[in-house]
Amino acid sequence: MTAATVAEIRQALAETLDPEYPVGLVDLGLVRGVELDGGTARVEIAYCSLGCPCIALIEADIEERLLRLEGIERVEVREVFEPWSRRDVSAKGLRILREAGVG
Repeated sequence: MTAATVAEIRQALAETLDPEYPVGLVDLGLVRGVELDGGTARVEIAYCSLGCPCIALIEADIEERLLRLEGIERVEVREVFEPWSRRDVSAKGLRILREAGVG
């Protein structure tokens, strides 16, 4: 069995879309860290606001997507309380948001 790599986990997170906007979590600047410990993927994530109504949806989407990777048996999502701002969004993310009429 081949285990997933941190790069593959980050790519899977890049493909996991925010529930409100058609932008991947990486391009939106929400993913703050990724670790792999055996079959456990650990993801650190910051949200756009403290009262984000989509926290449970985002965490469920992360878990569902990462469990599809080879060798991932468990996913831990940890919220980090780092300020998020527009500066965290990648150029690709900003382009997608503009095309969607946001920003």
